[in-house]
Amino acid sequence: MTDRRGGGDTAQTTAECEGCYPAPPLLEKEHRHRRVLLIAISTMLVLGTSPVFGHHLADGMGELLAGRDHIFNLCLVALHVLLAPVHYSFHILIVAGAFYATWDRIRAVSALRKALGQASTNRVRLAGPLLAAARLAGIPPSRLRVVDGLPNPAFTAGFWRPRIFVAASLPELLDLAQLTSVLAHEKAHVDRRDPLRLSLLRFLACTLFFLPALRRLADDTADEAEIAADDAAARRGALHLASAIMAFIEHRDQFRPPNEIPGYAAVGFQRDDLLERRVRRLLGEAAPVKSHVTRRSLAGAAAALSAVLVSGLIMTHPLPATSGGTADSHGNHSHSSHCQHHDGLPFQHLFCLGGAISASAVCPHAGR
Repeated sequence: MTDRRGGGDTAQTTAECEGCYPAPPLLEKEHRHRRVLLIAISTMLVLGTSPVFGHHLADGMGELLAGRDHIFNLCLVALHVLLAPVHYSFHILIVAGAFYATWDRIRAVSALRKALGQASTNRVRLAGPLLAAARLAGIPPSRLRVVDGLPNPAFTAGFWRPRIFVAASLPELLDLAQLTSVLAHEKAHVDRRDPLRLSLLRFLACTLFFLPALRRLADDTADEAEIAADDAAARRGALHLASAIMAFIEHRDQFRPPNEIPGYAAVGFQRDDLLERRVRRLLGEAAPVKSHVTRRSLAGAAAALSAVLVSGLIMTHPLPATSGGTADSHGNHSHSSHCQHHDGLPFQHLFCLGGAISASAVCPHAGR
């Protein structure tokens, strides 16, 4: 890990670091990033679901396009017929996504329970430096579990009553100040109820799996949860937490997840980019704020949202009751006043070009 600031390498002493964390420009950049995350996630959730179900639930939505069968030469009735399968396919995708999200959360919980179950027989009584660090960090003993052979130095798990799990070998790696900063970091996760909050966000991201950017935004939110917990722990000394992370990196091999537990990974512990960002900002450096969102994921989300919005809007357009045309005084029906495409496929009838369009005429695709 290299120390870089701006365009060149600089050395920073411990005395300099003590007063510069967190750097105000960096905090402003991170706060702006978190606001963008919140807005983007909220927007995707609203736009990804409300056009699918909104017009089924809200009275009066059908009045939006009622009485209008054309927008210029675009036939709304033919467009309705064409986009109806697209609209109802999103109903199926969301239901299928909910089942997938449920399975994904069950799989994650099962993997975690399996990891903890394998180590539960090696649970160690809370005592010595860990007990002292827990008291300094303000953690009740009932919320702390010390386990020998844990595949992660420290993490928080549990939805309703989150608990902190720490490896029994931590006192061998860290001094009391470092231990206290690590437990203070985990206590911040408990206070913020991050396990529940992040799990719900991942459930929503899996439900709307057709919006690939949403899953990546959820990953960004998980990263920011680690940064926020660092900020809470840094009140007791940013350098202590930074040195503890460096010690974890140096002894990372002894905390590797068991190979027999597929899908299990320490939260953020195996990600070098996140670890580097955390250490650099704890040292007072302008660590870059990176995002998991890619152009491809944004393009995929934009395409899916466009299909959701357009198909949902068009479905608010009420189809005429019958497929017949306008009737004259003798009861004879005619489509001549609607457009020149009297019959045929809806795609052929999408644009009424060159024909007289009458608002009172009934589209030949009505009732299909």
